[in-house]
Amino acid sequence: MRPLLAVLFLVGRIFSPAYSLVMLVRAYLYRNDIFLKSQRLPVPVISIGNLTLGGTGKTPMVRYVTRLLMDRGVRPAIVSRGYGGKAAGRVNIVADRTKTLLPPEMAGDEPFMLAEALPGVPVLTGSQRARVARHAVEAFGANLVVMDDGFQHLALRRDLDLVLFSARTLLGNGRVFPGGELREPLSALNRAHAFVITGVDSSNRSVAEDFQRRLQGSFPAKPVFSGEYLPAGIWHSSQDKACTLAEAKSMEVFSFAGIANPDSFRQTLRQEGFSVTGSTEFRDHHDYTAQDVAALVAAARASGARALITTEKDFVKLRPFFGSFPILALTIELRMGQEFDLFLADHLSRHAL
Repeated sequence: MRPLLAVLFLVGRIFSPAYSLVMLVRAYLYRNDIFLKSQRLPVPVISIGNLTLGGTGKTPMVRYVTRLLMDRGVRPAIVSRGYGGKAAGRVNIVADRTKTLLPPEMAGDEPFMLAEALPGVPVLTGSQRARVARHAVEAFGANLVVMDDGFQHLALRRDLDLVLFSARTLLGNGRVFPGGELREPLSALNRAHAFVITGVDSSNRSVAEDFQRRLQGSFPAKPVFSGEYLPAGIWHSSQDKACTLAEAKSMEVFSFAGIANPDSFRQTLRQEGFSVTGSTEFRDHHDYTAQDVAALVAAARASGARALITTEKDFVKLRPFFGSFPILALTIELRMGQEFDLFLADHLSRHAL
């Protein structure tokens, strides 16, 4: 944990009980339709969210689930708040069924990534996700909605709530914000239908398996799944130059990332055998400038690197600044086991899809 964040959490502990109470009351009001109303759509809603602050792999999971749905003949649409995007409409169409319509700075980096990775799937953003989801059904004929980062968005009822945990951070310090990483008290997990531990690898497998046993002990009726990230390929800043994983690993690279957990990206590079000469990090959802890229190139050259390497999420925002110095992006895919696929298929069959 970053030192400043640790200090903030320490100071914030005295406010955690009050924040926990607010979140508990809010959930109670939504659950009983008192003052706060929760809407239901005419189609099933799958929510992919988390209990903790920071990254747990929601975007790769949205991508994975959406592809599974498409393989079964479902017509899904993806709904997101569009955090970090400048589009301010009540309903912002990032992509329709034919093309991507908004750039990353308007859409938000994660909705833009999903639109690029899932051609033919409508991607929409807006703060009132019930309104946005209803538009996806009415305008695009979606017969299922996948809600990105939806666990705390109680204004839209869901038929399947998947809650994700990162194998590298799990529950953090176990305290509720502002004293820790939890968005809500642990009791909120009673709303979930299933849990997924993402990013499981050889370095954290035993810890992840112990956490899985704890979840199963506390919530015996809810299945717990795990998934691992696998490198899928390399994007290159020059459209005229292809680059394989093997070629990228053979050159010295300087890494950078503006994600919630930049340590996870550096660890992935090390585990995959990249030759990293140095690294730097930015805040999550960082808006890159030409000055940022110039500084990164200078740092990379000073370290002896032949290229910069970053995440897909960062890469999509860097296109206006591509130059002669190569920028690579390591693309990652989430791999789930057959048990999860069967669980989702069973859920869909029960909703007649």
